[in-house]
Amino acid sequence: MITRQRLAAGVCALLAALTAGIAVPSAAVADETADKDAPKVDLVLDVSGSMRTRDIDGGTRMAAAKQAFNEVLDATPEEVQLGIRTLGADYPGDDRKTGCKDTAQLYPVGPLDRTEAKTAVATLSPTGWTPIGPALLKAADDLEGGNGTKRIVLISDGEDTCAPLDPCEVAREIAAKGIGLTIDTLGLVPNAKMRVQLSCIAEATGGTYTSVEHTDELTDRVNQLVDRAADPVVVPQAVEGTDACAKAPTLDSGLYTDREEFGQARWYRVDVLPGQELRASVSVAADRGVGPSYGLLVRAVTVHGREIVRGEAAGTGRTDVISTGLRYPKAELDDADGEVKPAAETVCVEVTQSFSPADGVRTTPGLPLEMTIDIVDAPDDASDVAAFGLGRGWWLLGVLVLTGFLAGLIWGWVSRWRIAIWRTN
Repeated sequence: MITRQRLAAGVCALLAALTAGIAVPSAAVADETADKDAPKVDLVLDVSGSMRTRDIDGGTRMAAAKQAFNEVLDATPEEVQLGIRTLGADYPGDDRKTGCKDTAQLYPVGPLDRTEAKTAVATLSPTGWTPIGPALLKAADDLEGGNGTKRIVLISDGEDTCAPLDPCEVAREIAAKGIGLTIDTLGLVPNAKMRVQLSCIAEATGGTYTSVEHTDELTDRVNQLVDRAADPVVVPQAVEGTDACAKAPTLDSGLYTDREEFGQARWYRVDVLPGQELRASVSVAADRGVGPSYGLLVRAVTVHGREIVRGEAAGTGRTDVISTGLRYPKAELDDADGEVKPAAETVCVEVTQSFSPADGVRTTPGLPLEMTIDIVDAPDDASDVAAFGLGRGWWLLGVLVLTGFLAGLIWGWVSRWRIAIWRTN
């Protein structure tokens, strides 16, 4: 199971963007964040029977969670709409079917009444099962509506007890909906199996996993995650690529997210005016076990199937994210007489990845894909940018090749001269 956080996907996407010369204008980011709704956070707390265990700073796990929640409620930013959901808080019996439905909204997601929320937390007592999967499904419903950031913070001390509803698969299904919801997980004990499960849940949605063993660590980490929800971010727009350019959605400048099946090709369309440049970067993250060798290809193609430019990358299993990008400048028309009207060229962007699933790994939903599309004014030397598909550095590559060739000739001549002298002596 992969344990790296999908947060690396954002970093690699940015690196790919810089490599391809992509820079989203700050004004565009400001426009996208200015009209966002209030951020929403749902704190999901495990209240199963094991939370009675006394191994956190001399007290029970439940006591540590309550103290942390009270401090977090005091520090929650005013602009954050916060709610609390429990799992395993109400049913103490042995009937598994009933126990796996034991999740409830303790405090609804909305403007925070700190006194009311604290009173609700004070009533909690460790009780029953650990239905993590069902709780995540309900928590996603708690956060429905609005276009602001959405975050679930799951705090648990054990594995889900409601298989076959795998909470990791639940997290992938939530991510596949493209609603921009992130799940962060915190484990209260250093348990290997629990760590694998909680890490998988977090990675599936671009969240983080943290192991905490002290009350102050728990408080600090939950506070950080709640504060992070209030930070202005650009939420990727969900889009569905198609299996052919003719049916593909047309994209403007922006950040997009999609899901791509193993070995699948996805198509998108972008309109580029004369004098503009298309810049695209793509990252695909392996949010589950995959084979050790894989690749990513992104191509710009005309509607008639002629390839314009491509970018590609390959991996050997040392990272769970792979990224690449491309640039295509469309030459400006000569309209000096005022008779030629600029016409947009439809560019087909194809994204293909060659990940293969590890043994026993589900192939659905597809792997998470993030794509940045940027359409900007082309540079003055646009004709040089895409020469040979190598960008502005093609001439430097030519110099290096020529230098290497000459160095090889000189070294060969020197070697032959030294051998000749040695034989003479």
